[in-house]
Amino acid sequence: MYTRRNFAVTPRTIGGFFEDVMNNGWNQLNEELSSFTVPVNIQETDKSYELHLVAPGLKKEDFNLNVDRNILQISAEQKTEQTEEKAEKWIRSEYRMKSFKRIFTLNEKIDASKIAAKYADGILVVSLPKKEPIEPTTHQVQVN
Repeated sequence: MYTRRNFAVTPRTIGGFFEDVMNNGWNQLNEELSSFTVPVNIQETDKSYELHLVAPGLKKEDFNLNVDRNILQISAEQKTEQTEEKAEKWIRSEYRMKSFKRIFTLNEKIDASKIAAKYADGILVVSLPKKEPIEPTTHQVQVN
């Protein structure tokens, strides 16, 4: 139903963080924070598979779901709002999420025309309905 991809996460110590900022600058660090992989849980029910993606802080308009043949692509891009300069000086701000993309390969058991999605409480739930099983027909063949 889906393709699992492993992503290596490099742990970073506080000292390593400040070293990266001093050596590489904020721009590279901001690029690292601008895109990431959201966690997903997959649940199977009698009638469907459900993907649960954790994506807090977004609006339903931020999501884009596309199905092309047997590939489901789920992405989101949050538009960053320009705010007036504030008196506070932040050393690091990780709250904002700019974008993500997850790609799943659908198998022949999924009815791609009936995929539905809803977003509530920071969780995007994508329902992948199963196709109705086709009962094999049996009949007698006459030999002439």
